[in-house]
Amino acid sequence: MRIGVIGAMQIEIDNLKKSLENSTTEEISSVQFVKGNIGEVEVVAAVSGVGKVFAAICTEAMILKYQVDMVVNIGVAGTLCKELGVMDVALASQVVQHDMNTSALGDDIGLLSGINQIYIPSDEKMTALMEQCIAEKEIHYKVGTIATGDLFMQGERQKEKLHQRFDAIAAEMEGGSIGHVCYMNHVPFTVLRTISDGEGGAMDYAQFARKAAKLGIEIVIEFIKKIIIS
Repeated sequence: MRIGVIGAMQIEIDNLKKSLENSTTEEISSVQFVKGNIGEVEVVAAVSGVGKVFAAICTEAMILKYQVDMVVNIGVAGTLCKELGVMDVALASQVVQHDMNTSALGDDIGLLSGINQIYIPSDEKMTALMEQCIAEKEIHYKVGTIATGDLFMQGERQKEKLHQRFDAIAAEMEGGSIGHVCYMNHVPFTVLRTISDGEGGAMDYAQFARKAAKLGIEIVIEFIKKIIIS
């Protein structure tokens, strides 16, 4: 069993690296990949960089080079719904790229031309196990659509529009791209986001990003331990 874990920023991967045994590091396409073990599970972890292109490069390299059996994308996000506040968790039932827009050609906003889908579903078994890990830690969470785009969502009008259009619960900048690459390669995936910014937007992010990222890794480590016996 080999699990790939992708975060956008160093703070999202640092604590995972500390838990890896017999770790080695390799650089591919300017991305550093760390391979090691947590118990009997082989883990490949990487910091993709912020945004959809960086995330896609990292995911494709991880899949082709390390042939991971599944991909977990972790990180922080901004809330798009009243049910989620700072330090709560959003778990993706599906992902959407909100900035994909060929509506001038008659397409629905968000449609991914070529695969003709707006939403890409996360793996049901992985998501269910991740949900179990979150619930056991007694963390408030919500499962739903996570929206991805190359834009830090801050204004309330922007957030409300995104929520209404896609029924999205959180917004971030990598998950939809990672899901897209996994879908094209037939690799199951799930996306976990700890809420780092709520109504305070960028101010919340600056204050809570590191704590939110640490919480996300704690959940993922529990997920990896449980995947052996699931």
